[in-house]
Amino acid sequence: MITIESPASLKETLSRSGLTSFLNRARAAVGLRGEVEVADDSTLRSLNKSFRGKNKPTDVLSFPTPAEIANSHAGDLAISLEIAARQAGTYGHSLRDEVRILLLHGLLHLSGFDHETDNGEMAAREAALRTQLKLSNTLIERTTALPRKPASHTARKTSHPKKASSVSKKATVKTTKAKTKRGAK
Repeated sequence: MITIESPASLKETLSRSGLTSFLNRARAAVGLRGEVEVADDSTLRSLNKSFRGKNKPTDVLSFPTPAEIANSHAGDLAISLEIAARQAGTYGHSLRDEVRILLLHGLLHLSGFDHETDNGEMAAREAALRTQLKLSNTLIERTTALPRKPASHTARKTSHPKKASSVSKKATVKTTKAKTKRGAK
């Protein structure tokens, strides 16, 4: 399930059904079984500090679940739409595409990959899935490439249901004992 609550500062809206469809395709491509909860959260800085010891904002956090319930729930993802919007502008694509890139990256973390320790395995898998899922680039690829200046890029607006099942930005990520034990990536 995806919960979207866009900050008022964002000009582009996101389609919950479109992102849910992409999430399901990406989840199958990654090989994750079970549901994945995704929610944006304006408090990613504090989550990043609490779970990773890094006192700075971040774009995506992944919260894997314990193995005993992984078949029914693969984990939770928290995505900062504000950071995603800035990154979309930097790399010259839409917010929708940036959120898709972040979803794929987070799903790979949920499936057990960790680019900080795996000698390029996650980068290779992410690059292969980027092609399969028709994404312009991947998060890991961008860390070694210089950002592009957007050429008169006009963001494509998608419809956003007025009555989307939104949750308060401050309460979008469930914190469970499993998450505090396993932590975020």
